[in-house]
Amino acid sequence: MITVDVHAHVLLPEIEQAVAGRPGHAAHRELDARRNGPASLEVSGRMISERLARLTQVPARLADMDRAAVDVQIVSPSPSHYHYWADPDLARTVWRLANERTAAHCAQAPGRLYGLGLVPLQHPELMVEALDHALGLGLKGVEISSHAPGDGGGREKGTGRELSDPAYEPFWAHAAATGAVVFLHPFGCTLDERLDRWYLSNIVGQPAENAVALSHLIFSGVLDRHPDLRLLAAHGGGYLPAYTGRADHGWRVRPEARGCAEPPSAYLRRIWFDSLVYEPAALRALVEAAGPDRVVLGSDHPFDMGVEDPLDRLRAALPARDAFDAVRGGNALHLFDLKD
Repeated sequence: MITVDVHAHVLLPEIEQAVAGRPGHAAHRELDARRNGPASLEVSGRMISERLARLTQVPARLADMDRAAVDVQIVSPSPSHYHYWADPDLARTVWRLANERTAAHCAQAPGRLYGLGLVPLQHPELMVEALDHALGLGLKGVEISSHAPGDGGGREKGTGRELSDPAYEPFWAHAAATGAVVFLHPFGCTLDERLDRWYLSNIVGQPAENAVALSHLIFSGVLDRHPDLRLLAAHGGGYLPAYTGRADHGWRVRPEARGCAEPPSAYLRRIWFDSLVYEPAALRALVEAAGPDRVVLGSDHPFDMGVEDPLDRLRAALPARDAFDAVRGGNALHLFDLKD
């Protein structure tokens, strides 16, 4: 059984060069600064500088993979490249650069690296085109955040789109029809300055955004309407899998919560989750909630909120061989349609 890490990132400087100085870029940077706070911005800048080779150079990536006993990585653009504030023309530049540069990066190590591209959540009418562009380059799907901000896509500020928005229906349908993987990876949290200290913007914000976004997809019936959708959630799905009992109770007692056909917990077995929950007990609980066939190995390579030893952590959590092998690589082979 090969080992497949589904959660790894590449940094693409060409994208940042393309958006620099464009209308909306300064406001985007200011919002990011407010959400994270000066201390976290300083630490993150230093971290990226120290890990730049591992984020951009294939030989350094392969060396890391070998040390971690990882055979295959699924590489997605850094979420900092989403730029959902961009207008349609700039958004097209962003996704084309992301798709093309990610494909070129992965092409340097065929059989070991496979990629995901980007689509513009702020422009739903362009997402099918962007997805087809990614698939046409041989990428396995696309990465998206948890919502589109309110100041993008020509919509009035403060009226951003949740993933349950009907405008996304053509995208979900096309992703399901093509077998594309949609990797849900939040970037930024709408709790804003409440999380601007102690790196709470990531520590608390990312799992909160995962839970909210997945809840929108479940309660709105998106997963009922598109049962073949290959949806992969980063960070173990955030807080949602650990507290579905409350969701199920609300679904039973509140008529307005009946947007989905089954209790919300049932949909955990229609979603794939990466294993990036850090502790063996948390990973065992995730496997119990979602099923051993719905969890895949993820490291968040090479960021500091990732782990350098994903396989060792998996072994500590799942000593049973069948479950270990499934999460180690078997489930990812199926999800991404890879050959063993």
